[in-house]
Amino acid sequence: MDENNKITFIGNILDLEINEIYPAKLVIENSYFKEITPLNPRDRYELDLEGIIVPGFIDSHIHIESTMLTPSYFAETVVPFGTTSVIADPHEIANVMGIEGIDFMIKDGSEVPFDFYYTAPSCVPATDFETSGAVIDSMDIKELMKNDEIIGLGEVMNYVGVINKDEKIIAKLNVAKSFNKPIDGHAPLLTGEDLKRYIDFEDIDGPICITDHECVSFDEAIEKKALGMKIMVREGSSAKNMEALFNLNDRIKMFKNQDFFGAISVLEFEKLMKHPIFDFLVSDDKKPDDLIKGHINLLLKKAIYLGIDPIEAIKMVSLNPANHYNLNSGLIAEGKIANFLLIDNFEDFNIKKTYIHGNLVAENGKSLFSGKKQKVVNNFKLTSKKSSDFDIDVRNINDNMNNIDNFNEYDGMNSKINKGKIATKIIEAVNGEIITNSISFNLAIKNNVVQPNVKEDILKLAVVERYGKNNIANAFIKGFNLKEGAVASSVMHDSHNIIVLGTNSDDMAKAVNLIGKNKGGIAIVSNSYEKILPLPIAGVMTGENIEKTVNLFNELQSKVKSLGCTLDSPFMTLSFMGLLVIPNLKLSDKGLFDSLNFKFTNLFI
Repeated sequence: MDENNKITFIGNILDLEINEIYPAKLVIENSYFKEITPLNPRDRYELDLEGIIVPGFIDSHIHIESTMLTPSYFAETVVPFGTTSVIADPHEIANVMGIEGIDFMIKDGSEVPFDFYYTAPSCVPATDFETSGAVIDSMDIKELMKNDEIIGLGEVMNYVGVINKDEKIIAKLNVAKSFNKPIDGHAPLLTGEDLKRYIDFEDIDGPICITDHECVSFDEAIEKKALGMKIMVREGSSAKNMEALFNLNDRIKMFKNQDFFGAISVLEFEKLMKHPIFDFLVSDDKKPDDLIKGHINLLLKKAIYLGIDPIEAIKMVSLNPANHYNLNSGLIAEGKIANFLLIDNFEDFNIKKTYIHGNLVAENGKSLFSGKKQKVVNNFKLTSKKSSDFDIDVRNINDNMNNIDNFNEYDGMNSKINKGKIATKIIEAVNGEIITNSISFNLAIKNNVVQPNVKEDILKLAVVERYGKNNIANAFIKGFNLKEGAVASSVMHDSHNIIVLGTNSDDMAKAVNLIGKNKGGIAIVSNSYEKILPLPIAGVMTGENIEKTVNLFNELQSKVKSLGCTLDSPFMTLSFMGLLVIPNLKLSDKGLFDSLNFKFTNLFI
């Protein structure tokens, strides 16, 4: 901008209202497009910007905390990739710090040139079946909604509460409605009448906008879309759903069942096939080592590769979210905020320049501003743990039992011990997904303690409460293939207690204590290795830039894979093993949880 806060230039703009590219004279004043004058394409002009001017990208659903970066360092990272705005749900830090955590996010983000919008977290705590660091009730939601930065109600994960008309969650929905702000949904695998009840919100006065980002299949997304939901196609670090939702065969099958099929030309049908059907492209959760490679730009490239028309794909990260969340952006149009990019073409999709409020903020892959160092905020009250804290002693089934190894069979709590083994429910992690399976396995008992079976990939899993109550819940998990040592993390959705996975109790205790000493982090302990990525900000963020964060993160990730782990994203996957609102079997600090039936379940069968 010049000293009069006004800039004029000529370039080729993408007009999303008419799906055309044409030359235009643009005048930007005080952060807004003041004038846009189309020029005759047949005339010759000296372009001030060589390339195509498109609206800045909007990630309409992300948890910034999952990147382990503070908002300002996040912004520094993503502006070279064309992201100019995000709609972030800060329920990760809110579950740790409450309103204080949300205030931290807003303040930090306000210190850099980037448009941060937030939703008020609807589920703090996420459920009543775990211990979190804070509670945000309907009165808190009302106060949050008064802030300009809060543009909606965050994902309503307590779908069981909505269906059963729980007064607390209904009160929060009514607050959002009273402010005329949209609501984000969260309904994994929900279908049929329960889905209808979830969407209808019978106790809400009038219709309300609701989204869903949890669809894992085309049929699930179509059912929700048909009932009025706006569908977010998610492609994060752990959950990747784009290929399933943009599946070509599913789209062909759907269109063949429409009345118009056979009455339109081949050309019209080909054009129809390039329409995405769904509404937004979102990342939800991104690991730092993924984020350093790209953000929304990579989602766009993949969508186009999967057959979506480039212009329609761009709408999913600009016009569509701007319209849904009532943002004054998402278009190259008069009166809109001047957030825009310069790309080379629709094939390579290279981001040459990024502008926010008319100011150049990134060029040729480099940000022109830096994130800000902030005062550490935290909420950590953890006592030292010992090895025996991570043992499952079968005598706890019945206080009258002595040496269980002397029994061939024992019935108690519906459990059976047969020939020194006990049938146990096992959480099975799925690579590339945040859902789990529930399986069973007969585990050996030695000295009254249920043993893992490392050879069969049955490892120990525990959740350690970190807010002063010192609860510990133990279980078993399959899918990680760790052959030695333990991995622990204070990033555990959504309560962010400490989750620890290991082959033995000794290393698990050491890893948890290392996190306690650092007031948060990701730790690995093995026979010859002990290291942590400190996360001093609320136990979920580093307070460092992306390069420093990724270097240490990559070292830890390489180490855990050298210990045998076969998952693509071991830390991200581990962080979701305590997310009770995602099926099927999860673990909280209070016990093993059946997410399908939304109740605790016995560890032993």
